[in-house]
Amino acid sequence: MLFLATAPAGAPPTPMTRIAAEANVPRKFLELILADLRDAGLLHSYRGKMGGYVLSRPAQLISLGEVIRVIEGPLALVPCVSRTAYRPCKDCKSEAECAIRLAMMRVRDETARILDGTSLADATAEKVAAAAA
Repeated sequence: MLFLATAPAGAPPTPMTRIAAEANVPRKFLELILADLRDAGLLHSYRGKMGGYVLSRPAQLISLGEVIRVIEGPLALVPCVSRTAYRPCKDCKSEAECAIRLAMMRVRDETARILDGTSLADATAEKVAAAAA
């Protein structure tokens, strides 16, 4: 996604082979990831000789949080604090009094705040600035 975010506006679709080479990811594995991102509405795919992938929205309108949730699943480190995949812990006596749960809720909230507040454009700009330094 970061590689695609660096493509100029209106650029032709980027072939999967080029994305795989740039990301150093096996093509078959990348195929699955790209399909998930496409199904989530973050990418458009085009078939044919000039086919490939483009972001479905401008890079500044796609957050790292969106991408990570599609690829990795919920941001919460434990299921009892997940907003999308909640499950109670089997050995917990009281969620309301669980110190680990309370700490993990703060971790989840801060992680979401940072990742949802960082767009692909922000991340690529930071990457370019770091490389120039």
